[in-house]
Amino acid sequence: MIVAEAVGRVLAQLGAGPVFGVVGSGNFHVTNALRDAGVPFHATRHEGGAATAADACARMSDRVALVSTHQGCGLTNAVTGIGEAAKSRTPLIVLTADTPAGDPLNNFRIDQDGLARAVGATAARVHSPDTAVADTVRAYTTALHERRTVVLNLPLDVQAMPAPPLDPVAPVGKPPVLQPDPAAVTELAALLTGAERPVFVAGRGGRGAAAEIRALADACGALLATSAVAHGLFHGDPWALGISGGFASPLAADLIRGADLVVGWGCALNRWTTRQGKLIGPGARLAQVDVEAGALGAHRPIDAGVVGDAGATARAVLAELGGRVAPGYRSPGLRARIAARARWSTAEFTDCSTAELIDPRTLSAELDRILPTERVVSVDSGNFMGYPSAYLHVPDEFGFCFTQAFQSIGLGLATAIGAAIAQPARLPVAALGDGGFHMAAGELETAVRLGLPLMVVVYNDAAYGAEVHHFTGDHTTVRFPPTDIAAIARGFGCTGVTVRTTGDLRHVTSWLDGPRDTPLVVDAKITDDGGSWWLAEAFHGH
Repeated sequence: MIVAEAVGRVLAQLGAGPVFGVVGSGNFHVTNALRDAGVPFHATRHEGGAATAADACARMSDRVALVSTHQGCGLTNAVTGIGEAAKSRTPLIVLTADTPAGDPLNNFRIDQDGLARAVGATAARVHSPDTAVADTVRAYTTALHERRTVVLNLPLDVQAMPAPPLDPVAPVGKPPVLQPDPAAVTELAALLTGAERPVFVAGRGGRGAAAEIRALADACGALLATSAVAHGLFHGDPWALGISGGFASPLAADLIRGADLVVGWGCALNRWTTRQGKLIGPGARLAQVDVEAGALGAHRPIDAGVVGDAGATARAVLAELGGRVAPGYRSPGLRARIAARARWSTAEFTDCSTAELIDPRTLSAELDRILPTERVVSVDSGNFMGYPSAYLHVPDEFGFCFTQAFQSIGLGLATAIGAAIAQPARLPVAALGDGGFHMAAGELETAVRLGLPLMVVVYNDAAYGAEVHHFTGDHTTVRFPPTDIAAIARGFGCTGVTVRTTGDLRHVTSWLDGPRDTPLVVDAKITDDGGSWWLAEAFHGH
């Protein structure tokens, strides 16, 4: 057994996977070792797709997923996806070959450690046959316990060396639950006791703690919202407002802005979640709960901060309240208003559809009506992205995958592939703009080859809509001739349909009613929306 095989076997024993990648000479042996040990391998057409699919799979499954790349160019091809995962604190290991230390003129040679650190990932390395197991376990532990994206470099000369006999490795358990400091719990409880209109906003750190946060909200009368990445966490709760920030409905925005106390649960309360701070009322007090002290007050001053697990902190604060129950922000009348108007899909609008183009609001609302409830929605970046995010219901926090920390377009299709593999019992839906579709179209072949029942909806305005709508000047650089995306999809083996009117959605219904044995690509020719207001808000931060 060589070192490359030992690394693969150790990761398999630890429960890592699945693995996504593009195999070359440098990562051939470690990839096959993983496969031989039973770890599913999914070949993508580009390393960028592999990194993003693995990122999405990890987010939607709570497992440490793997990426496998060749040295040098294989790693650089994956770097945007790695940067997205690192910024999102996704527990991910990138297994990448590296050139031998004694070969400085190798064509593939780059500073791979420096590259990893440059995009926020943790650089790690297998140093020798004697340390290979420990190096691999340490990388896995870092990814799992610290929620880090780790780039584990495997130098070719070390990979090929004989490995010592491999003993079973001890399992690496989940990190211990971080209990909050009692004094901080008392301080937060006091703020809640004094609040008349509290609002809780849960982020990525609140995933898995919905029940505890809801119980505390019930006791103090708080309304519930999420950041975009935690969308679905409070699905079905009558006091849930949906996403806070740019995608918030007018009613949700008004209620959040009217809060006298906003508590972030594993939520950064950054510019996106607060609309550049405009959703924080002038007299509102702010509190944050996070497992990292450095996250508290990082984006705006806070009145109280608790270092601790969201669920453990919510339980501790509820106990501190001692059975006290207050109406807070809640009333029967407000509950009815939330039910009637909290979602964009309930808002009235003038349908701007024509005989040739469909209004993206109409499209999204109709898709929400006809798609099955059990779905996992992945959204690319662009002017269109608010429509699927705001209009498509999701059943829980594992029903929405939002790879937007790097704000790169072109990640949505690979995101949907990873989410589909993580949640095979749900209909995977990818919402893309035409720009993002063309960037990633090669991964349609991956979806076909893997047999995924994937539905891809392309909001097609034949442009980079954000630049057209939000920047003045010559737009010829960001407008494009019409393309037949449905025909492109059929060329990859997908079912491709063009939608210009609601009547054309019968083709979607037919596919849903059928065997779904090929992915469906919907080329939706949409009307000009004049520029999404949520993106206008976002560009204030550029």
